[in-house]
Amino acid sequence: MKLYESSEDYLEKILILSEKIGRVHSIDIAREMSFSKPSVSVAMHKLADNGYVFIEDDGEIKLTDIGMEIAKNVYDRHVTIAKALTLLGVSEEQALIDACKIEHDISEETFSKLKEVVNKNG
Repeated sequence: MKLYESSEDYLEKILILSEKIGRVHSIDIAREMSFSKPSVSVAMHKLADNGYVFIEDDGEIKLTDIGMEIAKNVYDRHVTIAKALTLLGVSEEQALIDACKIEHDISEETFSKLKEVVNKNG
């Protein structure tokens, strides 16, 4: 099942927040992404219904194995693309913004080659 870009962004954000603060709740995601808590709550329940996250009784949100796999993949793309752009001379701030846009649409073939170049030069 192909996830929407927004779902991938949520999974990536949960991964980043869990590494940063430990326990992640909808309010943390809402604050970090500048979304309303109700919007995040609806999205989290959809992700839970599809098996990408698990919501504990206390509201803590955890990635399932498949959710973690997707989140790590998206984050790897984000970091690699941003690094490639900075190697080209793009400012770090702009590279991070552009990486968010590119990470969802780049083909596996192109990403693989880009990653090779970054690993050689980065």
